[in-house]
Formats: sequence, structure tokens, C-alpha cells
Amino acid sequence: MTATVSFAPQEPQLKGIVTRLFSQQGYFLQMLPDGAIDGTKDENSDYTLFNLIPVGLRVVAIQGVKAGLYVAMNAEGYLYSSDIFTPECKFKESVFENYYVIYSSTLYRQQESGRAWFLGLNKEGQIMKGNRVKKTKPSSHFVPKPIEVCMYREPSLHEIGEKQGRSRKSSGTPTMNGGKVVNQDST
Repeated sequence: MTATVSFAPQEPQLKGIVTRLFSQQGYFLQMLPDGAIDGTKDENSDYTLFNLIPVGLRVVAIQGVKAGLYVAMNAEGYLYSSDIFTPECKFKESVFENYYVIYSSTLYRQQESGRAWFLGLNKEGQIMKGNRVKKTKPSSHFVPKPIEVCMYREPSLHEIGEKQGRSRKSSGTPTMNGGKVVNQDST
């Protein structure tokens, strides 16, 4: 008796959200079509929509909906966009004392003190170098404004060998596998 195993395309298994990330500095995080990341006051911009995809316990990948690229942080603390999912695309999501959410790199931190590196926007809406952002400062504080719940395929680090990622502003650029809208009544 022989059994045949067929491999179907991977079905979406992770429940995440499409959201806008509003900074305490007064800007919405945005990712432009060319992968540039900054802040904007335009809350209706399609470039402010992000997929927040769970990739671990309190760990998320942040993917621009329109650009299809992941937010990532390199070893120097610079944010960049990546078209493939790499370990640099993982951010720990924590709720701070003031109920704002902060996002820190899961890979990089200060060597001597062990202080985490954070996603941040300055007073002009420009991204900040992660090792210059402190968790107690408004530059690192975000309020997610959920739009809809979606199902996602788990991003795979195994795809790195299969795809040759294009580097944007220093390292590889990841892409979340897109989202399928879930009927919110059934959740």
C-alpha cells in the first residue's frame, strides 16, 4: 500500500491586521512605492496602510500594503524596505506605560548597555536611526489604528535562498505574502 502526498499551496494561517501607525509626533508612518519610509500628516494616504503580521510571540512583521515591502532595520540602525522576509524584518511589539505601542528590532541592540533599538519618527516626520530612539520618548510611540482583520501566510526565511532580494538603502527588502480579508463577523 503506497500513500501519495500532495503539496497544496500554503493556505493563510496567521491572523493579522491592516492598520495605520500614528506616531505621538503627529505623523502617520508611510511607505512610498519606491520603498522610502517616512511620516505624513495625510491620514487618508494609501501609503500609510500596513499589514501587521504576527511572526512570533509579540513579534510582528510590518509590511506596506501598497508597496508590498517589509520594514526592516539593519546592523547600523537604519530603517529600510525589503522585498523578502528576513530576520531584520522582525519587530517586538510592546505596549508602553502610556498605552502607546513601541516596536524594537529583535536582532539589534546597543552592545554595551543592551538597550533595544526602536522604530521612530522625529518632529519633522523623518525616520530616525534605531539606536538613537529611546522607548521613553514620543518619537518611538505609535497608536495602531486598525482597518480590518486579514489572514496571512507565514513569511518564510527559507524563501531567502530562492529569491534574490533587492537592497534598498542597505540590506535586503522583504514582502509579506499579501492578505486575504476575513469576515469580521466570524472572528
